[in-house]
Amino acid sequence: MILKAGSASTTISGGDALSALLSKRKYVSSSVLRFSQSGRAGAGGAFFVSASKNSRPLSGVVFEPFVEVKKELDLVPSVHNQSLARQKFADECEAALNEQINVEYNVSYVYHALYAYFDRDNVALKGFAKFFKESSLEEREHAEKLMEYQNKRGGRVKLQAISMPLTEFDHPEKGDALYAMELVLSLERLTNEKLLNLHRVAAQNDDPQMTDFIEGEFLTEQVEAIKKISEYVAQLRRVGKGHGVWHFDQMLLEDAVAVA
Repeated sequence: MILKAGSASTTISGGDALSALLSKRKYVSSSVLRFSQSGRAGAGGAFFVSASKNSRPLSGVVFEPFVEVKKELDLVPSVHNQSLARQKFADECEAALNEQINVEYNVSYVYHALYAYFDRDNVALKGFAKFFKESSLEEREHAEKLMEYQNKRGGRVKLQAISMPLTEFDHPEKGDALYAMELVLSLERLTNEKLLNLHRVAAQNDDPQMTDFIEGEFLTEQVEAIKKISEYVAQLRRVGKGHGVWHFDQMLLEDAVAVA
């Protein structure tokens, strides 16, 4: 039998000698052994053993799952009304999420009021009404997404009071269409500030999972929404309060896309 490790080779005539050799740590701790047999069946033959060195040093750290999990097992709550899923989720992050939920619901409520205003028979701008109705639904979905994440992290959703929005949106100089869209732009910019503050709270509490959630689900979308509403405001300023508003309304009616 032939044993080859690196540049050295050894011939071993019996299986006992091979077992004795492989039992030594220096041959098995940092090598990968490969076996092949040569010779005809029944003619004895020989085994060829090659050892390829692993260039990366071993860390010497052995993962002991039942030892390391004991600390986490001791932290699992036994009280009935405590979350079992909560881990590294600060109280400040929980409170900030509840505040953002309230922001989203308040904005949704304002957009719903705008929908009701533009849907009146004496206003009759159906494109604006459709746009604001879809935007209200979008903001409510944002609130629900935050609520789902709160529950996922083991927090507690605490809904707060929603302020009563305006019911009249006409403006003597700007008109109702431009005034309403400028109001929406201000609300979207304010929402962006609130989201950035939420992200800041997560970062200060060393919560990469929450920062990733906010970045992936909200921040990029919010920037796109601000850009779109800014363009709407610029266009409405160009058309004034007259016939151009009707044409703008028809555009919204045909391809209305909700505020993100």
